[in-house]
Amino acid sequence: MKLLVLHGPNLNMLGKREPEQYGKVTLEEINAMLRDVARQHNVEIEIYQSNHEGALIDKIHSAIGSAHGLLLNPGALTHTSIALRDAVIASTIPTVEVHLSNIYAREPFRRASFLSDVALGVISGFREYSYVLGLQALIYHLRAASSV
Repeated sequence: MKLLVLHGPNLNMLGKREPEQYGKVTLEEINAMLRDVARQHNVEIEIYQSNHEGALIDKIHSAIGSAHGLLLNPGALTHTSIALRDAVIASTIPTVEVHLSNIYAREPFRRASFLSDVALGVISGFREYSYVLGLQALIYHLRAASSV
């Protein structure tokens, strides 16, 4: 099973950016956690971060036919990007949306997601463990749905 993990804008700043909101764990530490979970489940993952919407869209397009699932933290693009939503839909890759903070307990503009209704599910508010839970849920879903 091959999974793609995408981190959106500003997530490369984790550990430095608003630690009271996002915690002190760095993106590299989150990636190490995800690699450990993937190894435990005998799953291959590719991890990619970009601050550019088009680069994330290109990565989704390039995963069509090779990735069985997508774990996506779109960052602020959650609330603004119809193009990213369209890429997820066009890819038909089962997607789990994750967020470090509880977007539903934040500013009103952060409570709306252009992706949540096209994702299998959304996990938010558990900081770095949102990623772990999201990856585990994605693996569980894919294994339950087929023999991948």
